[in-house]
Amino acid sequence: MLENSQDILNIAKTLGVLILSFTLAALFYYLAKTVKEVFQIVKEMQSRIHKLDELIQLAKEKLSHSASYLYLISKGVEKIVSVAKKFSEKKKDKKKEN
Repeated sequence: MLENSQDILNIAKTLGVLILSFTLAALFYYLAKTVKEVFQIVKEMQSRIHKLDELIQLAKEKLSHSASYLYLISKGVEKIVSVAKKFSEKKKDKKKEN
């Protein structure tokens, strides 16, 4: 089997190639696993950014609708104040007459 030093050298080379092959295979496996996790994280972040964008759009719509309602509310308050003012003036006029 081992007749000269050339045979020992060939066995050493074979073991070296096998160890290198297993090491590279493990390296590629962990690299692929890491890349998969990175893609998963990126996908999750895109989903969160999309949800945040939807939330911002919803808030923007609510604020724009609220602004239009504020105008109506202010007009309503003005009308209530004017009616209350007229009512109090009528009450004062009645007191002056008595």
